[in-house]
Amino acid sequence: MLNLNDLVLFATAVDSGGFAAASRRLGVPKSTISKRVAALEDELGVRLIHRTSRSFVLTDTGRDFHEHARAALIETEAAENAVRSRVAEPSGRVRITCGVPTAQEYLAPHLPALARAYPRLQVEVDVSDRFVDLVQEGYDIGVRSHFAPLPDSGLIQRQAAVEAIVLVAAPAYLDERGLPQAPLELSAHDGLLTGPNNGVWTLRADGAASVAATPRPRMVANESRVLAAAAVAGLGIAVLPERLCAAELGDGRLRRVLPSWNAGSVTTTLVMPHRRGQLPGVRATVEFLVGCLAHERAAQ
Repeated sequence: MLNLNDLVLFATAVDSGGFAAASRRLGVPKSTISKRVAALEDELGVRLIHRTSRSFVLTDTGRDFHEHARAALIETEAAENAVRSRVAEPSGRVRITCGVPTAQEYLAPHLPALARAYPRLQVEVDVSDRFVDLVQEGYDIGVRSHFAPLPDSGLIQRQAAVEAIVLVAAPAYLDERGLPQAPLELSAHDGLLTGPNNGVWTLRADGAASVAATPRPRMVANESRVLAAAAVAGLGIAVLPERLCAAELGDGRLRRVLPSWNAGSVTTTLVMPHRRGQLPGVRATVEFLVGCLAHERAAQ
């Protein structure tokens, strides 16, 4: 196998136009470069360079060899950089923006673990429900929870989780009003709604056509935690992201209603500007959060 160092000396000599220029560029004696290139030619059994005191010209074979040598060195450098970027400890500031429910339900449980995993990272989280322009405002990552696909904004997108929106109610409410057996029966029940115009729930089940359900409006709120609290208090049936009400379902404060049906799904996506998305600290943060959220979803 050829000595990779000899390829470096040969390619540098060719790229520099001679041994003297390569010597200055590499800080290696001219005689050493000349001897190593001669040894390379002996090993290959061919002349790569016609050289005299006044000329330095590649042979036809030398041109072919130089092309492949340069490609090999580029791949070697890429391989080294790939390893170094992985083993280098992520550091620096990473700015994250997200809405209030996303911060509370998706980020808060994992940010301490992220800080412990990468102590040289300085994570800044801006929690706001206003529209944020990541590029103009200098954010590295935006965490978006959305019901419809995100528009093509030119940002890098990494999907972290997809979860069902489920129907839930308190056991006391169901004991008093009865457990619905079909979507159409919801018209006789009180609904906890997300908006005044959202009095219709479009329900779906595997292998069945979608069904429109129209509960009687009992409370309207545009914040899921408020609706969850109202459902626990027994005010009616709510449709909530599965993760948001997982604790209440787990300890029995809420029960699933029509468990084979759901009201769509909510997707959590991490978005990044292209250049910032390549920074080691940003990549590490994204991979960590995607891993956490995917693991949570698998455990449900």
